[in-house]
Amino acid sequence: MTVIGIVGLPGSGKSEAAAVAETLGVPVVTMGDVIRQACRDRGLDPATHHGEIAQALREEGGPAAIADRSLPLIRDALDGNDTVLVDGLRSGTEVEVFEEAFGDDFLLVNVYAPFELRNERITTRGRDNAEAESLRERDERERGFGMDEAIERADVTVENTGSLESFQEEIEELLA
Repeated sequence: MTVIGIVGLPGSGKSEAAAVAETLGVPVVTMGDVIRQACRDRGLDPATHHGEIAQALREEGGPAAIADRSLPLIRDALDGNDTVLVDGLRSGTEVEVFEEAFGDDFLLVNVYAPFELRNERITTRGRDNAEAESLRERDERERGFGMDEAIERADVTVENTGSLESFQEEIEELLA
């Protein structure tokens, strides 16, 4: 059994790594889905309230709240599968939750891309509400959750600065 956690700043390629895993038949648990569900449970639009509800969940349930809510989803995904990819860790506290739950079977992967490239990607993909919140603001919010500590704790860093195909190949090799 292996649980692979993905960490990285917005636009670095976390979702693309998850997409590669899915094409290989590796189940993906997206921590952002926990937040989107909490938005819907509160009658809010996840597209506009995601960051606000992520912060609220952490204020209400502590810094590990989203990781704690993700654990049952990960365990369900492990039923009948050797590997599960967890997309979207945001803090050292979340890393600790998964290290404690899965021990040596947990691998943390940092997906890295420089600011300018991430900004270009976010602007062109058009799904990130770029007008409402700049990438610098998003980076600052993520860092406020403890993203830098999570990134520093990564077991592996995958640089996503080349072609999409080369990044996909590197993720495939990592998952193999």
